[in-house]
Amino acid sequence: MAVYVGARERSRLLPARSAPRSVETETPAVDRRRQRSAVRAGRRPSHVGLALGAIAIAFILALFSLAQTIRVSATSYDIDQLIYERDRMTADQQQLRSDLSRLGNEPAIRKQAFDLGMSQLGDPLVVPAR
Repeated sequence: MAVYVGARERSRLLPARSAPRSVETETPAVDRRRQRSAVRAGRRPSHVGLALGAIAIAFILALFSLAQTIRVSATSYDIDQLIYERDRMTADQQQLRSDLSRLGNEPAIRKQAFDLGMSQLGDPLVVPAR
């Protein structure tokens, strides 16, 4: 194991000590590099993971937007169906009122009675009171 001038053991639990240097370590120490070991080794971080994460987030946002669009379209379709049904029921109601007006009159009732084989009543018979 090699020992370098000015090198000291670092404690992992305690912060670095600022002990006075001895006369032997008066030689200037090499400045420590403050870069990560991967950068010092010449390896650059890969941006593939970042790109894949961005693509995944964009895909999730697109699916969320699609789901919202489908929900709005389905609601619009339901509203259109309800409006169509309401218009149909209004038309049926109008038709029934028209039939009641037409069939509720005396001539229509008389015609239906004749069609069913009934005849018109004769002159009323008045019974004198005793």
